Formats: sequence, structure tokens, C-alpha cells
Amino acid sequence: MRDGIEDETELSLRLRGFRLTTAEVLYYMPDHPALIQSFVWQTLDLAPRYPRIHRFLNFWKDEIEAVIHSVRLASGELLMPAPIRRADAILHH
Repeated sequence: MRDGIEDETELSLRLRGFRLTTAEVLYYMPDHPALIQSFVWQTLDLAPRYPRIHRFLNFWKDEIEAVIHSVRLASGELLMPAPIRRADAILHH
């Protein structure tokens, strides 16, 4: 599932708008439908479309025997410059 971003640094991806995204996949095996299991995966992805998460879930559906019950996503903040605040006092040593 290579998409070209593996060769870039995390900082360069974050500056392009990628966010740390966590996907929790609840799934079951066809022979045990009453037993729900959890798989958690993190990646850098582009909100709100999440193309890497969608590719992963499509791969899961095509290649893995487990049936997806549900998926929950959590996404971090965009990387932004720190806010600059003016100091109201000057300190002398």
C-alpha cells in the first residue's frame, strides 16, 4: 500500500496538512460473529477525506477474512506556528 509519503519526513507531511489519525476498527471473524475484536492503527493522513485510511479499509475488505463491524476515527490538530504574545513587562538582571 505504498502511496509515496513513506519517503517524506513527518515534519514535511505535517506542514502539507497531514494529521496524525487513529483508526479503531471493530471486527469479527465469520465463524465467531458474537465476538467483537478491536484493531487500532495510526498514520498520517489528510482530513477530511482520509485517503490512507480508506485504502487500508479497502485492503482489509479485499484481503482479510475478518468482517468490519465499525470504524472510529480520531484526528490530531494541524501543525501551526506557535502564537506570539507580547510581553507586558521588561525584566532586567
